[in-house]
Parts: sequence; structure tokens; C-alpha cells
Amino acid sequence: MTNAYLTGEERRRIESVKIGIAGCGGLGGNVAMHLVRMGFKRLVLCDFDVVGESNLNRQFFFRDQLGMKKTAALEENLRRIEPDLEIESDDRHLDVERVKALYAGCDILVEALDKAEVKAQFYNAFLADSRPVVGASGIGGFGRSNELKVRKLGGNLYLVGDGQSDVECGIHPQSARVGIAAAMEANVVAALVLGLEV
Repeated sequence: MTNAYLTGEERRRIESVKIGIAGCGGLGGNVAMHLVRMGFKRLVLCDFDVVGESNLNRQFFFRDQLGMKKTAALEENLRRIEPDLEIESDDRHLDVERVKALYAGCDILVEALDKAEVKAQFYNAFLADSRPVVGASGIGGFGRSNELKVRKLGGNLYLVGDGQSDVECGIHPQSARVGIAAAMEANVVAALVLGLEV
């Protein structure tokens, strides 16, 4: 698939960068889908989980993929959009040192993790280096679309969300708001790669 709306230089930039995505669920899977549709071809995916019934309300998976590892199911779906992808994946639980090695060659990192303590481990592992990190916080529930914003925190962290709707407080993730946040994360990645305003 070639994105006909890109200039030659935009295509060169987009196809040359490697994007690391931590988490392949509602955020990460949809971020990856948007990136591939934009022309990105080099991805590193990490997620230990399998596709479950409860994921189908918001994640880029299908009923016939129930029980599959999310990394394998996501790669299958992405290759249906663009067969010519360079994908590396790890389907084990997040381990800081292993993930540092996994993402060592990535230009931009996307945080798409569920649990606050795992998010904290990820940020602690990567905020000290100079690569951009694009994350999300506060994306649950319905409505309030205009409350989802991109904020730059510190030197290299771009955070998407409302900063309030915590899924651990009973505000459950729903397809529309998770999808908006994923599209915003992908849009930040594209803007950074193309040198545009985030």
C-alpha cells in the first residue's frame, strides 16, 4: 500500500523510522493500524496477553482471533493492510531490561499499557533518554471528546488524554474514546517524524 497523499520526502521519512509500541490492545493495536495506513512500515510490538471476548469492544481484533497472542493477531491484521512490513515482537510480560533491549533501535516509543504500575516502569525506563515517548492517560468512558488533549510533559513525553478518567476508578474503556486517543497518539508520531507542530 502506498499513501498517495505523501510527498517523496515524507514517504522516505515515514518508511525509514522504527516505532516501538508497548501494548497491543485498544490503544497500541489501533495506533499501529493508523501508522500502517499512513505508510509506516517498521514496528516493534510488545504484549503478553491473548485476545479475549472483552477486547472486541475496542481493539483491532476479530472473533476468529480469540485465544491468539495479541502480538500475532495484530501482525496478521496489519499485514492484511500492508504485507510489506518489518515487524519485531515480544509476547512476554514487560521486563524493563528486556524491553530496553527490544526497543533499542526504535526512533519513537508509544506507551499503550493498561496498568498504572506498568506504565510507571515504562516511563522510568525511557524518559531519561532523548527519544520521544508518546503515551496516554485518561481515555475511559463516553462523550467529552474535546477533553482529550495532547500535552508535552518534560523534554520528550507527549501525553494524550483528559488526565482524569481512570479505568481503575470504574470508568471503563469504550471504543470511541480509546479510538480517538489512539488516533491522536498516531498523529503525534507522524507529526514528530515529519517535523510538524504536535
